[in-house]
Amino acid sequence: MSARRDPRDRVQVLDEAGRVREGATVPDIGDGSLVAMYREMRLARHFDARAVSLQRQGRIGTYPPLSGQEAAQVGSAMALSDGDWLFPSYREHAAAHVRGVGLERTLRYWMGDERGNALDDVNVFSVAVPIATQVLHATGAAWAADRRGDDAAVLCCFGDGATSEGDFHEGLNFAGVFDVPAVFFCNNNQWAISVLRERQSASTSLAQKAHAYGFEGVLVDGMDPLAVYRVTTEALAKAKDPSPAADEAPGRATWPTLIEAIQYRFGAHTTADDPSVYRDDEEVERWKQKDPIPRLETYLRERGLLDDESVDTIEAEIEAGVAAAIEAAERTERPAPPDMFDHVHAERTAQLDEQAAALERLRERYGDEELLE
Repeated sequence: MSARRDPRDRVQVLDEAGRVREGATVPDIGDGSLVAMYREMRLARHFDARAVSLQRQGRIGTYPPLSGQEAAQVGSAMALSDGDWLFPSYREHAAAHVRGVGLERTLRYWMGDERGNALDDVNVFSVAVPIATQVLHATGAAWAADRRGDDAAVLCCFGDGATSEGDFHEGLNFAGVFDVPAVFFCNNNQWAISVLRERQSASTSLAQKAHAYGFEGVLVDGMDPLAVYRVTTEALAKAKDPSPAADEAPGRATWPTLIEAIQYRFGAHTTADDPSVYRDDEEVERWKQKDPIPRLETYLRERGLLDDESVDTIEAEIEAGVAAAIEAAERTERPAPPDMFDHVHAERTAQLDEQAAALERLRERYGDEELLE
């Protein structure tokens, strides 16, 4: 009988210095993919800094930073196959980019242009700002894929705060009952806005909650991209072919997994948040010692896959690419206020028509500038 991994045993490949831990299993990933992983993580960090700066200048709206969480996002998204689906929350900018969502589109969405969230050409579900609602959507999509016989799995991302929502429990319970091909990826960044993880749940880990729903929970170092890639790859394989767990649960067609990725957000929950109110600089600096980017860079340098010249080249290309994305997003004509009603449902409802008409009357009476004030 196959043994379940104790959810308190955190999977780690690279230590905090970027060296392979003794006895660790390094995932099977090619040299080119390793460099691509590093590039995506560096891109995410630079994009994040520019986006925060844009918000401070009033050029985009409220924005949720991701710095510190690059390994979890890039490592998990790179584990997906072409036919798999990503169901993000509102912070998965890096994961979405790995899956083909351009930075310009992400910027346009946070500028208030819903057309940036029109993701009809990639296997990425629309951004979910309400907490945990995407868990239900992902579970349903995974069940549909299973019913159709698709060779596809769903990766659903959410934060630790989402595990306190009813949608999380309903979604995972349904997933366990119907054996849907889904991987539920919890980005435990220690704080649900200002609520510490230990105030969310008395459970030893969030991963162990999976056992109540009849499937495995895995705890991983979310700031170690190789460990994240490894456990996500294993979970996705089991979602499509549960043969490794067949002895434990004969007859199960697929096998979901809950991954808890332990990590930290270096910045604020959003640009509307002041983290200094609820956490101190010492805590932030302690977690920055685990920064995923220098860890992976050290590993790649020691393998001869990076040097000073290649790092400088990557950084220059990233800076140019992000600058071009910002320029393109800002060059795009802004949507008119009534356009907000066009992207709520596939087709406008009578209620939306009534609201649009009411807005038009107000615009005629006051004008757009006075309304915005």
